[in-house]
Amino acid sequence: MNTWSSRNNEAGAARLHDTALDHTEPGAVSIPLPVTIRVVAICLAMILAEGYDVAIYGAVLPMLTHGTNWSLSPFQLGAIASCSLAGMMIGAMCAGTVSDLIGRRWVLLGSVALFSAMMAAAALAPTPTVFVVARVVGGLGLGGVVPTAAALTVEYSPAHRRSFNYALIYTGYSLGGILVALLAIAWLPTHGWRWLFGLGALPLLLVLVAGPSLPESIDFLIARKRFDEARSLARALRIRHEWLENERGGDAVRIAEKSSPAPVRSLFDRSFIHATLAFWLAMFMGLLLLYGLSTWLPQLMRKAGYPLGSSLALLMTLNLAAALGSLSGGVLADRVGSKGVVSVLYLLAAASLCALPFAHGVVLTYVLVSIAGVGTIGNTMLLGAYITQYYPPHSRATGIGWALGIGRFGAIAGPLIGGVLAQWDVVLAWNFFVFAAAGLLAAIAVLMVPGNRARPIRD
Repeated sequence: MNTWSSRNNEAGAARLHDTALDHTEPGAVSIPLPVTIRVVAICLAMILAEGYDVAIYGAVLPMLTHGTNWSLSPFQLGAIASCSLAGMMIGAMCAGTVSDLIGRRWVLLGSVALFSAMMAAAALAPTPTVFVVARVVGGLGLGGVVPTAAALTVEYSPAHRRSFNYALIYTGYSLGGILVALLAIAWLPTHGWRWLFGLGALPLLLVLVAGPSLPESIDFLIARKRFDEARSLARALRIRHEWLENERGGDAVRIAEKSSPAPVRSLFDRSFIHATLAFWLAMFMGLLLLYGLSTWLPQLMRKAGYPLGSSLALLMTLNLAAALGSLSGGVLADRVGSKGVVSVLYLLAAASLCALPFAHGVVLTYVLVSIAGVGTIGNTMLLGAYITQYYPPHSRATGIGWALGIGRFGAIAGPLIGGVLAQWDVVLAWNFFVFAAAGLLAAIAVLMVPGNRARPIRD
């Protein structure tokens, strides 16, 4: 974070006004490692719970009507999935903005509690209508987890570990999906789908147990001018925060924040509008690629001649490579900058998808799928870290929340595009080329993000 020396303080009101326009973050901060570990661990557990919830529908889809008198067509089953994604889109945009107004902690805990309660409601749903309502309302909670968890993780991480820690918590998304797959294999044939949804309500216990240990964001408290609360929390956590310990620094915060617009409006401020639009395009294309490939990869590989078991193994490879690759990418992004790493990974994903239809041999196929996993799922995690760090504290959760919300349109479009290509019986290679084009556009969008001269990390 930026360090305010005595020379900065002596520069006067004009310098402070310039700093406000640069959207700098408040003060030099020293965060004890146990505090960072606590916040990261709690956010990781909550995103794992979200990953479980997101992945469960696809896992139970073949048996959703088992043990009921429901008569759902394939179109209705697909519409339920789209409704849940729509709820996530609204939740991400609203929760990010609300958390920049009332605080990260309560929005994160409330989001986890909401989607967990709706998992229980879905497990007990007597009719399809109740089930759909539970999934839509649960989607609102799901959408609120990532923006708030991302903001807290970034704000309680040292600057040189932000991308890595963001990628670390987001591995919970893949771990949750893997957990669903393992439980579905073991339980679904004997216990049915309702038990799997019932297990998804267990994060309510996480809210009760870990919630009291989750601190509010100090940067948020400063941005909202709640200086006494910020100082009290910093003392309790043994955090050294220069502007809270320096009265002149406190004045600097007040002057800087006076010129800060409301969270949503700040995304369209002259200093950020180009970055905002570029991030939205990148997230749209990135999630289109992610959800499209995750949904259709097994079917495409079966069309290429692979048996079902191998196709599912390739899907597992896609997710495992994404989890491991995002951690390595996070370390690299912290060292050399996010823009270059994210754009290059999207280009590698596009290249691997173009080569995949022509791969000869199992080993080469798995290598290309692994590269695609890192460049799609794993890279979306790194893109989210880049967005979260780019915006100042008073609009940070709003920035990532709206980017994810816009990106959900791509998430909805990806599987639909794959379905249209399958319906038209398009040549196999062109299925991969279409998704590769999304990766290429995402890379171009990231390269369009302007550098922010006030950022404490490299762009």
